[in-house]
Amino acid sequence: MTTIGANLQQVRARITQACAASGREASGVTLLAVSKTFDVDAVIEAMKAGQMAFGENYVQEGVEKIQALRALRPGHAVSWHCIGPLQSNKTRLVAAHFDWVQSVDRLKIAQRLSEQRPDGLPDLQVCLQVNIDGGANKSGVAPHELPALADAVRQLPRLQLRGLMCIPEPSDDPAEQMAVFLRARELFDQLRARGMPLDTLSMGMSDDLEAAVAAGSTLVRVGRGVFGHRPRKPAA
Repeated sequence: MTTIGANLQQVRARITQACAASGREASGVTLLAVSKTFDVDAVIEAMKAGQMAFGENYVQEGVEKIQALRALRPGHAVSWHCIGPLQSNKTRLVAAHFDWVQSVDRLKIAQRLSEQRPDGLPDLQVCLQVNIDGGANKSGVAPHELPALADAVRQLPRLQLRGLMCIPEPSDDPAEQMAVFLRARELFDQLRARGMPLDTLSMGMSDDLEAAVAAGSTLVRVGRGVFGHRPRKPAA
């Protein structure tokens, strides 16, 4: 078994254990392997180990991998998620190539994705990124602005609003991790109570997935735990 395959087994075991501790079914949590900065070969190794959902932070890098994988392994039902901050000049590429966008945080971006999604492709699956802990340098809609944004995005054609995503400030304290994730879960439940058919709460990464699962996450985004430490970029 490859290192990536072994890592995937370990991460899946962590998810299963976290679900058991919370009285949840492991099938209710999706593992998204975050493959940013890793090459196509690493993605193929993960696919051989049964991983079929991948997250990319950098649009151009992600598109290059998507195109390469379609050529090298045609017919494989891989799901690609854009999870990084999204600028207006990148929306056309994302709309044309990705299956999901988890980082929508303003209406302008959603409108451009809707307008630029090519005819013939399924609706683009969308999560709204919430700045759940108020980090000054974090992307994400403010919690008090979330309902209005969700209402507006739901009306756009070629998009399907699936849920919320958050990236809290790192913490080593499980209680702090849980408190932040529970705030995101509360926002998620409030939108559902308003009649929005949401099913995706994307939160939790390599270091805090247990707290995220306990709080109700349905999708955890794991990079280092699957692929290892990211390669350093060469000095300029």
